[in-house]
Amino acid sequence: MIGGVGPQADRKLGKRRDLVRHQEQNGFYLPRKGANHSIYTNGRKLIPVKRHKRLDRITANEICKQAGIQPIF
Repeated sequence: MIGGVGPQADRKLGKRRDLVRHQEQNGFYLPRKGANHSIYTNGRKLIPVKRHKRLDRITANEICKQAGIQPIF
């Protein structure tokens, strides 16, 4: 991979805080933090969210899919 060119270079990135805000607006809250992930729940589902400032679009939409909410990216 030279100069940031590669299979992930064309993926769009979204801000983690936008994903977290979207989850919270849909009834999820943060009961605990793990070593590498924050764990969000709505009382029925536990959804791990990576602790990176930016998430690629595919990962963010998969997290929404796991939560059963509308993808935002």
